[in-house]
Amino acid sequence: MKEIPQHNLGLDLVRVTEAAALASARWMGRGEKEKGDKAAVDAMRISFESVDIRGVVVIGEGEKDRAPMLFNGEQVGTGKGPEMDVAVDPVEGTRLLAYGRPNAISVVSLAPRGTMYDPGPAFYMKKLVAPPEAKGKLDMNAPVAQNLERAAKALGKDVDDLVVFVLDKPRHQGLIREIRESGARIQLHTDGDVAGALMAVTPGTGVDLMMGTGGTPEGVLAATAIRVVGGEMLGMLDPQSDREKEAVLAAGYQLDQVLSTEELVSSDDVFFAATGISGGAFLNGVEFTGKGARTSSMVMRGRTGTVRLIEAHHTFEKLMRISAIRYD
Repeated sequence: MKEIPQHNLGLDLVRVTEAAALASARWMGRGEKEKGDKAAVDAMRISFESVDIRGVVVIGEGEKDRAPMLFNGEQVGTGKGPEMDVAVDPVEGTRLLAYGRPNAISVVSLAPRGTMYDPGPAFYMKKLVAPPEAKGKLDMNAPVAQNLERAAKALGKDVDDLVVFVLDKPRHQGLIREIRESGARIQLHTDGDVAGALMAVTPGTGVDLMMGTGGTPEGVLAATAIRVVGGEMLGMLDPQSDREKEAVLAAGYQLDQVLSTEELVSSDDVFFAATGISGGAFLNGVEFTGKGARTSSMVMRGRTGTVRLIEAHHTFEKLMRISAIRYD
């Protein structure tokens, strides 16, 4: 049954991520990650008031970081329109923003109510992210070298052609060693595994795969976009403390369960938006021009598989006459 084009909520979401990026970018490199995060949270919360959804935040970041946050269970949107699960990360990479490093982004995704994976007390998840060509060919429990060989074959490359995104954390010493021993190359990043996952499924970023343990909320956020483009994320909960492990097991989660992209987000009717804050290989950052700013965003809609790259030019003289958010 054919239908006329429907309203694309992703185009509403990009105004939300643009607002958060513009507000937080003023704090880039100033060493104040909480203030940068708060600026983004405040801007995002106000911007959601114009989005026609009955949204409930099910994926947030603040409980792990003790950061200012859009909290789990918070209702967002106008209260009209579809009931949606909402995943937010007003600043993904708060340390990247604070120290002026690349790949800090603002991210939001939507899915029909009840279709996003609830991580409960699980803050960390082991992830394996691959582009569409390698979907179904990798195994979360296989040795690193074997997965790299399978990925290389699927991509029509040699193993030593591959570049793997890995967070530069002590927990990844063994993983880094295995990747290097296989002959593949590595991009080490201090933070930003949503950006890393998206780089792994987006052509032209210089990254072929992402491996390693990062945030569970970030995993669900990234899975929304990965589902749209047809890539693959495999995940396993990976508690980083005895306290977290006890809480996860007490809540009934299985540590040996491999979660697929479709289990992390069980609907195709999803929307995703991300706006660059500090810039990088994935998205350009906010550029202040003296009279305004330029932003770079990515917007996705699941049902159509449409991916839009949007460059927006913001004129503060006009914007500040009407905006409840201060950008200047």
